Amino acid sequence: MAYATYENTVEKLKKHRITIRGIALIGYENQHRYQPDLTLEQVEEAVVSILHKRVVQHQIWVALELDRLAEAHLLESPLQDLVEGDDSLFGVDETLGTAIAMSYDTIGVTNYGYIDKTKVGLVGELDRLGKTTPAVTTFADDIAGALAAAAASKIAHNYTRNIVTN
Repeated sequence: MAYATYENTVEKLKKHRITIRGIALIGYENQHRYQPDLTLEQVEEAVVSILHKRVVQHQIWVALELDRLAEAHLLESPLQDLVEGDDSLFGVDETLGTAIAMSYDTIGVTNYGYIDKTKVGLVGELDRLGKTTPAVTTFADDIAGALAAAAASKIAHNYTRNIVTN
């Protein structure tokens, strides 16, 4: 049986227009005002670290597969309509996003909620793409936002830990 790997996960993200840099830019924007010395490379390292977690890989794979199946019109109704239309009351996309963000406690969830609401950067691009083209990005935008929130939260946790120990 083949298991999710970091490389497979990054490849799947790329197929859905999600890059480590795009995720990191959102995480950086979320945290740099609190940590002026923060670099984009540090946030990219946090994203890579998160993408190595098997549970995160599994959540990403399930989410992106649902987008892929909906785009190919392979889901049964009413699920097809809910995913394809990114129905505002569906909520399963946010549930998977929250599960990823929850890896970093309530700050992860708070950051995710903010990113999901404001649709910054790549999250907004994916959301608009899903509304203006035949592409289905119902889960992709939430996955990107959740990964950015988790990275920002990981950075915040590390920053707080350094303050406490110094």
